[in-house]
Amino acid sequence: MNYVSIENISKSFGIKILFEEVTFGIDKGDKIALVAKNGTGKSTLLKIIKGIETPDTGQVIMRNDTTIGFLDQADSFEKYETIKDYIFDSPKFQIVQQYEELAMNAPESNEFQDAMEEMNRIGGWDAEQQAQKILSVLGHHDFERSVKKMSGGEHKRLALAKVLLNEPDVLILDEPTNHLDLDMIEWLEEYLSQKNLTLFMVTHDRYFLESICSDIIELDGGVCYKYKGNYSYYLEKRAERFASDQVTIDKAKNLMKKELEWLRRQPKARGTKQKARVDAFDGIKEAATKKIDNSKLELKVLSTRLGTKILEFHNVSKSFGDNVMLDKFSYNFKKNEKIGIVGKNGVGKTTFINMIMSELEPDAGKIVTGDTVKFGYYNQKGMTFKDGKKVIDIVKDIAEAIPLEKGKSITAAQLLEKFFFPKSMHYQHVELLSGGEKKRLYLLTILLENPNFLILDEPTNDLDIYTIQALENFLDLFQGCLIVISHDRYFIDKVCDHIFYFKGEGKIKDILGNYTKYRELLMADNERNRIVKREEKGDKADKYDISESKAVDKKDYKTKSVISNNKRKEFMKLEDQIAKLEVKKKELANKMYQEELTTEELADLGTQLENLTKELDEKTMAWMEIAELMEGD
Repeated sequence: MNYVSIENISKSFGIKILFEEVTFGIDKGDKIALVAKNGTGKSTLLKIIKGIETPDTGQVIMRNDTTIGFLDQADSFEKYETIKDYIFDSPKFQIVQQYEELAMNAPESNEFQDAMEEMNRIGGWDAEQQAQKILSVLGHHDFERSVKKMSGGEHKRLALAKVLLNEPDVLILDEPTNHLDLDMIEWLEEYLSQKNLTLFMVTHDRYFLESICSDIIELDGGVCYKYKGNYSYYLEKRAERFASDQVTIDKAKNLMKKELEWLRRQPKARGTKQKARVDAFDGIKEAATKKIDNSKLELKVLSTRLGTKILEFHNVSKSFGDNVMLDKFSYNFKKNEKIGIVGKNGVGKTTFINMIMSELEPDAGKIVTGDTVKFGYYNQKGMTFKDGKKVIDIVKDIAEAIPLEKGKSITAAQLLEKFFFPKSMHYQHVELLSGGEKKRLYLLTILLENPNFLILDEPTNDLDIYTIQALENFLDLFQGCLIVISHDRYFIDKVCDHIFYFKGEGKIKDILGNYTKYRELLMADNERNRIVKREEKGDKADKYDISESKAVDKKDYKTKSVISNNKRKEFMKLEDQIAKLEVKKKELANKMYQEELTTEELADLGTQLENLTKELDEKTMAWMEIAELMEGD
């Protein structure tokens, strides 16, 4: 069933063409992701589909009665007082409220009967309980809390809860994982994977794209490319497209060379056929001079020397009232460490950074910073740019160039191009940049300072995938210390060598390894806790059955216990196998993200990933079946 058809739509702002003649459809059950660089029209395309903006040409055709849920990056909360006011201001909850009022005041009326039918249609009988559940998962526990006192991240999570609770036919989500912690992201990933859910989204979360998407649509140079498959498939086919385009360009270059030689040999007075050949030369030249932007950012910056003393925490404690952020934390940072910080919202991650940057004082203990340390701090607030300033002026005000190894250097203008600001944008006024482009420019200003200790607080929010990959390549060669707070799982896997896991109540666990290792340990701990609880519960039930129930035969009970023990052994074996397969799957997926792979290597990795996924699904199904038996035992 087709919900939405996008037919030949184009959009420009002034002389800037965002996209031309974009055509695709959204069918029931589709899970489509839109990928493109910042400033190329991703958010604009979402708004056109929703009907907030109109295209210059083309049309969006909506199936009758199709409902659209739209998560914008900037929802308005001004007219609401409480969470309840905001959540209940929607068609679904208005039906629920109308039913409740009629049930109280006019239960015998025809209107009440109509309201009951509407409740059946929308599945509204447990709407409030569902609201409490989803709000709780997303960090909102009090219906009466004032929305005016919330942070921007809390507003974003509240807007996400509302759009999910309305259960529209088509969900349109613009960066849904921004401002979510890792547990929330994994919950949302599972929620959006439902088969009957239809989704069109923009996201930079590559694990999200890998596990959820059925289709990828790429906007590149104003042209729309469609790929039927997830992110790994998209990377493979995109590489093939680049290879094919390069062959076409090479052929056009050879043809252009021949045509140039022919043109030089011909006299100025030409016949009709000769004139047609001359006219065709412009098309050949355009094809031959087409550029494929598939470059990687590889800058080995000459960082300022770090001394032996870098950053030391000595029994540091910090609390806000009863909320303990750090409890006697000690750690000495070493050269070239790259640490990822993870944990739920509100457990002290940003407080930790603020103390490093001397924006907060510890309650107890001391923090010692070495004399040679030069911090570069990218924070979530971003940077305020003065209107009227040009992009090139912003970077030149900081530095005309930054030094590289072996006596080389790179100019501010060259670095702008490396971060996807082409020369045509260098003299553009900064206020005309998109939100993502401003974040990209802010990041660039931090790197231009040439720090030897980088602190990045949610650096991937609002950045496109290509900029994130460029940042990953930069950090891979960065020779200083790095601290990253991020909910981008792939980014942490790529750049960090160990993890600070903020568990809450001031406790920090240092985990040697990346995000994948952290999740393995966390899942193993959780599963062990579940098994212990289940065994404790089972022991109590068994003792009760033997001593109190006359209907239970001791011989039957013994047989049941033996079966349960055998199943438990198989359960644990499967669990170990699944964990290893999950690690192998992530490793294969990580390999596929490497741009230097050939098409043949990508295809081979794709086949391996497909076979491994089938094996993983089979073992997971077996694990679930045994889990059910164990619970019923």
